[in-house]
Amino acid sequence: MAITRWDPFREVVALQNRVNSLFRDFNEGADSPLTTASFVPAVDIYEDSQKVVLKLEVPGVEEKDLDVRVENHTLTVKGERKFEKEEKEENFHRIERRYGSFYRAFTLPSTVDTENVGASYNAGVLKLELKKKPEAQPKQIKVNVAA
Repeated sequence: MAITRWDPFREVVALQNRVNSLFRDFNEGADSPLTTASFVPAVDIYEDSQKVVLKLEVPGVEEKDLDVRVENHTLTVKGERKFEKEEKEENFHRIERRYGSFYRAFTLPSTVDTENVGASYNAGVLKLELKKKPEAQPKQIKVNVAA
């Protein structure tokens, strides 16, 4: 069983993001809300002694539509999920999946080696591994016993 840190504001932030997204969709008012709406992919971030790992949920986004960059200790992930044009929009009964472009930015700690970043994409999950600088990794110190 894993222990998960409880964040009392997690649901409030999620609600705020949804409301902001609705207003953004309404204000854009371009061709179709299906093609202009943007979304914010969910992300898990965890860390161990060797690296910081980010996992972003981006199902339906092709690898060529992902742009990952590190600049000035800021990691940015941009992409786009395109609406499948095989079916006509008026034939849908319900559309709940979000389409459009997304942008996420993360400030990296100074312990991360920005020259050593790995990215992989599998089953709709973009995994970014940022290795820590050698001086930031824990070192075990041997204790000598006086005789």
